[in-house]
Amino acid sequence: MKKIVAALLTIILILACTYAVIKPHSTSTTEVTDSAEQLVVVDTHSQDGETTVGISMPDKLLERWNKDGAYLRTQFERNGCKVMLRYANNLIDTQIDDILYMIQEGADLLVIAAVDGSALTDVLEIARSANVKIIAYDRLIMDSDVVDYYVSFDNYKVGVLQAKYIIRILDLDHSDAARHIEFVTGDPVDNNARYFYNGAMDTIKPYLDSGKLIPLSGQVNFYETSTAQWSTDIAQQRLQIILNSYYPEGIQLDAVLCANDSTALGATRALESDYTSKNPVAVTGQDADIANIYNILNGTQGMTVFKALTEESVVTVTLALAILDGQTPSESLITNSDWSFKCTYNTTDYFNGQEIVPSYLLEPIVVTADNIESRLFDTGYYKRNSAGLIYAAK
Repeated sequence: MKKIVAALLTIILILACTYAVIKPHSTSTTEVTDSAEQLVVVDTHSQDGETTVGISMPDKLLERWNKDGAYLRTQFERNGCKVMLRYANNLIDTQIDDILYMIQEGADLLVIAAVDGSALTDVLEIARSANVKIIAYDRLIMDSDVVDYYVSFDNYKVGVLQAKYIIRILDLDHSDAARHIEFVTGDPVDNNARYFYNGAMDTIKPYLDSGKLIPLSGQVNFYETSTAQWSTDIAQQRLQIILNSYYPEGIQLDAVLCANDSTALGATRALESDYTSKNPVAVTGQDADIANIYNILNGTQGMTVFKALTEESVVTVTLALAILDGQTPSESLITNSDWSFKCTYNTTDYFNGQEIVPSYLLEPIVVTADNIESRLFDTGYYKRNSAGLIYAAK
């Protein structure tokens, strides 16, 4: 134990945290005093008989993370686990503190949706020494060989679906007319945002190269089109500037490829306030947020990519329980689970800079005004109350 403590002290001092923890699995936790001058070993978890799961979500600003946290907590508790759920307010330092706290409190396994996937390397080393298992949830954690598994959707395909929608709705394969497009991509510190972007760009690039699609702003690369923290306000402000600079009265904008629904909401607000032409503009999104469902129904947003978060949480909880049972899950987890939805096991594509992380990937679905009733309401994911207001039902 003393050797472990000595090895960890350097990492803890680098992190400059006021406390840190190590817990040889089901044995003890180690607390660091504020001065970091001495380590006190306190056994808090070895004899309690509990299985403890820590869930670290990025923030509560995006509707989806609230759903994720609630779904995961409910399912873990139904399976007899003690659950700690914490939100990081989109601050990586807060998330690191949350993770350290949950190790201190005896977490056997952590489910982490990273604020910044490249900033958790050191704290995961502490988790490794404490023998805490790690599932990267929805966002791949980078630059660490401590990540045991990754559960997400096929995020490259999300971008492909968004681009294909624009190609279809603008009839680009059957028309020689040039159309105008602008791009509103995701948070540059979110690893998923790059997958969305690459999927969309790989699909739409031939139309950009041929001149069938033209962004008058000239803004195409990932960083110049990115949106910090997936902020609706930032997306709105940026598109307002583009509209006023490049699309004066008489210049038509045909499509805005938005990476998710929060950025799409900003784009539709900008179009409403600052776009002077009367043509409908094709706007893409992702996540099926309630505000965006209304926009699809009223025609101001063309599509969203729906990701069934209940299914993502089912896979995550099933995987976690298998890990906690001492198993080494593989593709057999899927075949033995008899899920009603499609999930694939991938051991080739998700390299995080240190290792290929075994991944369970679910299928995203395109939702438009044509299929929104069958995809979202008939399936019970969303319902309408007696006043006609939409709410998430599962």
